[in-house]
Parts: sequence; C-alpha cells; structure tokens
Amino acid sequence: MPEPAHHADVVIVGAGVSGLSAAQELTRAGVTTVVLEAAPHVGGRMSTEKVDGFRLDRIGQLLSTSYPELRHVSGLDAFVLRPFAPGLLVHSDGRHHRAAESLGRPATGSTKGALGAARALASAPRLARPGRTAPRTPPGTPPGHAPRSPRPPARGAPLGSALDQARLGAALARLAATPVRRLLARPELPAGRALAARGLPQRTVEGFLRPLLSALLCDPGLTTSSRCADLALHAFARGRLCLPEGGADALPELLAAALPPGTVRTGVRVTAVAADRVTTAEHGELTCRGVLLATDARAAAELLPGLRVPAFHPVTVVHHAVPEPPLAEPALLLDADRRGPVAHTAVVSHVDPTRAPAGRVLVSSTVLGPPPDDLDRTVRAHLAALYGTPTDRWELLAAHHTREAVPAMPPPHDLRRPVRLLSGLYVCGDHRDTSTVQGALHSGRRAAHAALADLGVAPALKESPLPTAA
Repeated sequence: MPEPAHHADVVIVGAGVSGLSAAQELTRAGVTTVVLEAAPHVGGRMSTEKVDGFRLDRIGQLLSTSYPELRHVSGLDAFVLRPFAPGLLVHSDGRHHRAAESLGRPATGSTKGALGAARALASAPRLARPGRTAPRTPPGTPPGHAPRSPRPPARGAPLGSALDQARLGAALARLAATPVRRLLARPELPAGRALAARGLPQRTVEGFLRPLLSALLCDPGLTTSSRCADLALHAFARGRLCLPEGGADALPELLAAALPPGTVRTGVRVTAVAADRVTTAEHGELTCRGVLLATDARAAAELLPGLRVPAFHPVTVVHHAVPEPPLAEPALLLDADRRGPVAHTAVVSHVDPTRAPAGRVLVSSTVLGPPPDDLDRTVRAHLAALYGTPTDRWELLAAHHTREAVPAMPPPHDLRRPVRLLSGLYVCGDHRDTSTVQGALHSGRRAAHAALADLGVAPALKESPLPTAA
C-alpha cells in the first residue's frame, strides 16, 4: 500500500465486475486508480470454486451473447462465451418440449465478437426431437429414482398449438427489434401481471415465458418490474444464453489482469470513506480526489448510512458429478410445472468442457427462493423426473446457497439510479441498474463517467472484440 502522501485520483472500494469496469474506464482516460478489495480474490459474487478438477459457480447467473457492455471493456480478448444449444428445452407434464429454437441470432450492429457468435450459432448442435419423454416420479418412488415406465404423452405442448408458437416467436421477434428506449417508456407493472396482458395464450405464458423469466431474473414469483423483464427478454431474443468459459470468475479475473500492475489490492478492508480519502483497517488512510463505492448494496450502506438496501432473491446452486450424461445436448432445461425445487438445470460439461475433468460429467442445477430441507435428496428426486433417469449414483460436489444473491427490482424500479452522490463520492453496482452482469458493468461505466466529468477529463471510447466458442 502506498503511504498517505502518495495520492491517487480515484479509489474504488470493491473489485467486483462493476468496480473493475469503472477502473477500466478511469485508467483508459489517464486517471490514476486504486481498487481495494477486502476478499483475497476479485469477483465478488462472480466466484468459482475448484473441487477435484471441477469448476463450480457459486451463483449460476446466465449471460447473453447480446450484452453490449461486454464489448465496452478492454482486456477481454481471451474471454470466451460458451453458448447453450439454440432455444430452450422445457419440461412439462412428463415430456421435453423444444422452444424458441429459431431465435438467438447474434445481435446486429456487430463487432468481430458478434461474427464469432454467428459462427458458433451455425456450428452448435441441435436439440433432441421434441416430445422426448421424461417420466414423472409418482408418489412413493424412492428419492433419486425415476419410474420404470413413462407416463403417457401429454395431450398438448405447454407452448400451445403451432399457431400459438408462431405468435410467441413473432412477439419475441418484435421485442428484439424494439429500441431499448421504447421498452423503458412502457407502463410498469409486476412482470407476472404484465405477461397476462400481452395477448398470448395462458399455456404459452405459463409453459414458456414464466419459467424463462424466472431463470433470467432469479425471481420465481415474477414480482420484478415489467421493464426489467422486457430487457431480459430483449437480450434473450437478440442473442444466445451462455456461460463464461472456465467459470464465472473468468470475467472479473480478466478485467483485473487488464489493469495496470498494482491497481488492484486484495485483502484490504475499508472501514470509512469520504470524498477525498478512505480509511483501511490494515494501512490507515489513502488520500484521493474521489471515492467510488463498488461493493454490494449492504456493504455500501454500512460505509454510507442512508443508502437504500433493496430486498434480495436467494439462489442455491447444486452441483453433481454424474456417471453418464442425462442429456445429450448442451441445452438449458426449464421446469414449467414447478413441481420441485429446481428452476433450471443443465449438463454444464456439455456447454463448457473446461468445467469438468476429462471423462467426467457435471450437472449444475439452480434452486430459486429458500432451499428445501434435505436439499440434496429433494433436488436429486426432482432431477430424476426432469431428466427421466435414476440419480441415486449422482455425487454431490457442492451446494452453494447465497441468501442475498440478486437485488430485487419490483416496480417502480429506476433502472438508472444516480451513481453520483456528490462531487468526489460515487456508488455503482447491480443494485443501481439492473440485477444482471450487464447491469453491473453498465453501472460501473456510468459511475466512472460521472467521476471523469467532475475531474474535467473526457472518457476514452473504445470497444473490444468478444470471441465466442463454437
């Protein structure tokens, strides 16, 4: 740590993706910046645990190839997105149904990274034929076992008739073509209520849009602002859902590595902040011309009493090593029936082979809301029904429960909450924007631009290519 006499222009508290995004903007503009992080590593909630050669995300947030903020930050030449198979696989009434396969084209207005996404989409494997039976577990079936004989096929798909599916595709295509400013000008309701007013059949809403939005927003009750839900569907319709190659921590680690040496200092606890200095537990004061809080909402409020702390959506991610892949494709499987704790699941080692040792299979499943008692047994019983295969031999690798995983965004929700508190004091994070990686990155960039304006420095505008794995 520098002595107090050594001056930094801006001190950023927190080395999550929002703070690192802000540091990128400031350093590119020639502003000397120091990032202080209390944890021994960067990334905040975007962390990945390593267990026996597996790479296990603590919060399984989904990214999209259409996130524009991923192209604004530098240092991501080595950042690779691994896309899921086109569309989604929806489990309902004992069957798998393929949905929205024709969507997921790369976003227009492209850079080199979007061309890489187009190549990935062209070579990505297709899902299995719709209607593959996934037997439902009847009462009395031992946990972790699927029934021996499948239930008769359901009379109708959860997406409705072919005409209903065509209407759904047209609605999503219109949403993809709608400018964001028009989406933000729409009347604001809770997302669940807004879906009912869209003119789509109830079975389409309940069988596809509700489970999709629950997964994208980590909000099973769909109490989120309809404007935030529209933004999530807009990103889904314009891009492809994907995972960072190597784990969620790949993004913050690459952002940190692209900063000048010595910019990021881990293991430094900040105990007080002012517009011209921060106080640390280990090294005393560090003077500066501005302080940017890039912590989570609760930690920010502890340093600056009066900042609002939102409610949060809890998320539990359960990782299993399995003897054989329960699904042949790198598909995201959603549960439309909501008859168990798992909201969505995937054979993650199919999507990103680097997350499992050679010859091993990794299945990761996400539980939204409070986790059930006897988590592993309950989750494995539900997965047996979703995949249609016994799960008694599945090995639990880790179960990560994060009580304050995703800030809630009920209406009315200001998607551009102020990041400038006063000259020299700024705050950013997903709690100031949208509760996504895109929102966290964008919030950091907004806060950096506010600090640059107060310092009288023009921001440096630059986009970086974003390669996508085939």
